[in-house]
Amino acid sequence: MEKKDFVYEGKAKRVYTTESPDLAIVEYKDDATAFDGTKRGTIESKGIINNLMSAMIFEQLEKAGILTHFERCLDDRNMLVKLVQIIPIEVVVRNIVAGSLSKRLGLDEGTRLSQRVIELYYKCDELHDPMINEDHVLAMNLAGADELIVIRKLAISINEFLVPFFAKANLQVVDFKLEFGRFKGQIILADEISPDTCRLWDAETGEKLDKDRFRRDLGGETEAYIEVLNRLKGAR
Repeated sequence: MEKKDFVYEGKAKRVYTTESPDLAIVEYKDDATAFDGTKRGTIESKGIINNLMSAMIFEQLEKAGILTHFERCLDDRNMLVKLVQIIPIEVVVRNIVAGSLSKRLGLDEGTRLSQRVIELYYKCDELHDPMINEDHVLAMNLAGADELIVIRKLAISINEFLVPFFAKANLQVVDFKLEFGRFKGQIILADEISPDTCRLWDAETGEKLDKDRFRRDLGGETEAYIEVLNRLKGAR
């Protein structure tokens, strides 16, 4: 399978068509951004790590009965995926207080929530991805009521899978971002699952092993990403 026409370039990936109208190729980049793109940089080998890690997790999610856009890895940086129509909603699932939730609610970072929290954000760079609720989604025709029910159920199921999956690697799933797309009448998981889209802390020390190392100028981003990948490989 080869790249044909360039379709789209985001902050972390490029997308290309293929000879199949149902399939696309996603190329993972080393570019890193934070704070609505106001902070930019590069994390060495990030694209390779995130591609391989996402592929590993997508494969396990598929085995657990959760449909994803993943088809197969083509090489270290390129993934063959189903060409979905992305729903312009970011779904954030939170298990532990961190980041913006701490600032919004005045809760100490690291506080374990009594139940998981699901938040919705409108995917719009110009508006800085504002938080929205289900009524906004329906009023703006971003998704239908039935689709929202499916998205919520999938987000809960993915969380129930990821928490023990990462726990085997001695990692806490603090929170993570999901994106979904429409494909042949179904809602399926798209985008990626990696330290770019998940907050992952060492279960014993609380060390941050995710993009917060870039956001907060902690350094050691590549080493942290590699550590997560190696732990997941060792835990299988």
